[in-house]
Amino acid sequence: MPPRGTRPTTDRVREALFSRLDHSDVLRDAVALDLYAGSGALGFEALSRGAASVTLVESAASAARVLQGNVRTLSVGTRARVVKEKAGSFVSRTAGSYDLVMIDPPYDLPPKEVEAVLSALPALLAPDATVVLESSTRAEAATWPAQLEIVAQKDYGETRLTYAALAEARSGDEADPGEHSEPDTAAGA
Repeated sequence: MPPRGTRPTTDRVREALFSRLDHSDVLRDAVALDLYAGSGALGFEALSRGAASVTLVESAASAARVLQGNVRTLSVGTRARVVKEKAGSFVSRTAGSYDLVMIDPPYDLPPKEVEAVLSALPALLAPDATVVLESSTRAEAATWPAQLEIVAQKDYGETRLTYAALAEARSGDEADPGEHSEPDTAAGA
């Protein structure tokens, strides 16, 4: 079990998240990044649904031990890498080309820390990458950098999933004139 203070994603939210990612064909052969990984449920789910690899970043020593144990138990070997480090440090010092980034910070994490992570992400993203942020509907929303465009938001009780993509990748898309350009904010799956 994850340590106290870890807030696992509910089954309902996880199923909605992965249904959307499956429908959008984001997972097949994706290089994924799971920030604030906790027990790794999101990262391991991505692997089970077709991601090529996942990097699980978690700063709490006890949670990182749980992650290492889960990597062994699930026999995912070289497809899963555990990094015991703060998410902000990891994204500011690493290089990569991630197709999927899942960010599930503790709800009590200051918005400025989440914003610092979001600001560093564009340099790590593949051109057609998807970023998903899980947050509380009761908390102040994080400010997204201009390089990331919110493409959808869904609320599930007290949990909000926000989906984003690189703005320059979306600017080349031909918009349907009848298509509404505001993010999808309807509740439900």
